[in-house]
Amino acid sequence: MTVLIAGAGPTGLTLAIDLARRGINTRIVDKATEYFAGSRGDGIQPRTLEVFEDLGVLDQVLAQSLAAPPMKIRIGGADFGIRHLHEEVAATPDRPYPNGRMLGQSRTEAILRDKLAEYGVKVESGTELLGFTQNGDAVTATLATGETVVADYLVGADGGRSTVRKALGIAFEGVTDESIRMLVGDVSAAGLDHAFGYWFAKESNPMEGIALTPLSGGDQFQFAAPLVRDGLEADLATLQALVDEYAGPGAATLHHLTWSTVWRSNVRLAERFRSGRVFLAGDAAHVHPPTGGQGLNTGVQDAYNLGWRLADGREPVLAAYETERRTNAQRVLGISTELLHKHLDGDESALERGENTRQLDISYRDPSDPARITTGDRAPDSPLLRADGTRLRLFDLFRGPHETLLRFTPTAPSAHPHAVDLFRPAGRPDGYVSPEAFAFYDARDGLELLVRPDGYLG
Repeated sequence: MTVLIAGAGPTGLTLAIDLARRGINTRIVDKATEYFAGSRGDGIQPRTLEVFEDLGVLDQVLAQSLAAPPMKIRIGGADFGIRHLHEEVAATPDRPYPNGRMLGQSRTEAILRDKLAEYGVKVESGTELLGFTQNGDAVTATLATGETVVADYLVGADGGRSTVRKALGIAFEGVTDESIRMLVGDVSAAGLDHAFGYWFAKESNPMEGIALTPLSGGDQFQFAAPLVRDGLEADLATLQALVDEYAGPGAATLHHLTWSTVWRSNVRLAERFRSGRVFLAGDAAHVHPPTGGQGLNTGVQDAYNLGWRLADGREPVLAAYETERRTNAQRVLGISTELLHKHLDGDESALERGENTRQLDISYRDPSDPARITTGDRAPDSPLLRADGTRLRLFDLFRGPHETLLRFTPTAPSAHPHAVDLFRPAGRPDGYVSPEAFAFYDARDGLELLVRPDGYLG
C-alpha cells in the first residue's frame, strides 16, 4: 500500500508517522521550500499529549514546552494582579496528562519530522501537488517536479486553502469576517518577565487588548493584538506602537521579530471529509478561531483517527472517519466560536479555559447510550501490577499500531495477539492486577472490551 500526504504541518506529519510505523509506504509532500518558523498553534491539549505518547514523541514535547503561564493583567496603565487562566488539574491514574502545554508550532513540527525520519521518511519540500485523478483502485497525482505518483490513497492535509479540497469541489461552509482581525507574531520584549504572560488593555474596553504569551526555547513571546485600523503593516514598528498604546510607553521594548501575520476571523467546515480514495484532515477540513487552542489539536487527532483506518482498508472502517471526525470538528468549532464571541462581547470568562477545551471528553458514542463508559469513549489509563511485582500502565500496553482486547477476570486463554487479562487483587497470578481498571471501565467479571488503535473503545 502507498499513501500520499499533501501538507507537512502537524496533521500531515502525525499521519505520516502513524502510517510509517505500520510499515506502509508513505510519501509526504509540501509546496513550501522552507519549514515554517513561527509559533502559530502553540497550545497542546491533554488528549494530544496522549496521542504524542503513543507516537513516541511525548518526552521531547514535554522537555521543550512550557506549562500555561500565569497572566499579569494591566488595564489603563494600572496593574490588576495575576490571573491563572488555565486551572491546574491534578493527574489521576486514568488521566495522566490533564493539563495542556505551550509549544510553538514550528518546534512541534520539528519534533514530528525527527520522529518520522527514524522510519526513513522525509518531508519532500518544494514539491507542490498540482492535481490528481482517481478510480476505484488508485489515485494518480501530478507533482510540480513533473513526477506522477500512483497511490492507494491521497490525504489532503494542506491547510485552509487546500488544493485537494478545491480539486474535489467540496464546499467549505462558514464565514470570513474581515471586521475581526488580529496581528500575530513572535517577538522579544525587554522589560517583561518571561515567566509570565501579559494582558494589556485600555480602561475604556478591558477585553480589547494585547496578549503576550512566553514561548519556550528563548526569550520570545507570541504577540496577539487587535487590528482596529486599516493600512497597518505586520512589522516591528506596528507592534511597538500597539504595545505603547495599550500598555503605556516604556512598558516593553520589542526587538527580534521573527514571524508575523494578520489573522482574520475565518470559521469553516468542509461539507465532506472524503471523496472516494481521497480524504481531508486538519485545516483542509476545518478552520478555527485561535480561542481555546483547538485547531492544531483537532488536526492531529484527525490524523490519529485516520491512520489505522487507511491501514485496515475495509469500507465500513474508512467510512466511519468522516462520521466521527466531522461531527467532532463541528462540536469543537462551536466551542472556539463561542469563546471568540465572549471575547468580542467583553465577557471576562472568555479568557478562561475549562474541561471542554482539553479534548479528553471527546467521544464517538451513540448519544442515546446512557452507560458511564461505552463504545466510542476514550479508553482510560490505569496502573497495573504484574505477577512479578512490576508496575506499568494500561497505556503501556495500548501503545503501538494495534488494537487491544481488554478481558476482566477471564476464565480461558485468548487467541487475540494483544489480549490484556486483568484481575482483582485476589485474582490469579497469570495476568495483571488492577482494581482501578475495573472501576474506570465500570467492569464486571467476564467483560471484554476492544480498544481501537487510536485509544477509543470499539
